[in-house]
Amino acid sequence: MSAFTVEVRVMPRAALLDPQGRAVQHALQALGFGEVASVRAGKHLVLQVQAASREEAAVKARMMCDRLLANPVTEDYECNVSP
Repeated sequence: MSAFTVEVRVMPRAALLDPQGRAVQHALQALGFGEVASVRAGKHLVLQVQAASREEAAVKARMMCDRLLANPVTEDYECNVSP
């Protein structure tokens, strides 16, 4: 078994409203950053995963996202695995 670093990016689906992103956008504009046209807020997670191969680490990470880390109804995710 080897340790792999898995970076997971979870974002709200593009077609859905993003209340957190909208709140950040309004706050930035209130602070004088009027050039900010839109904000999407998500999560960035870094995991250390023990696996026999990079492919196995990616499969495990996708399973974690499907079961816990991302809401499949409202969020999309990307996983990047590095040794």
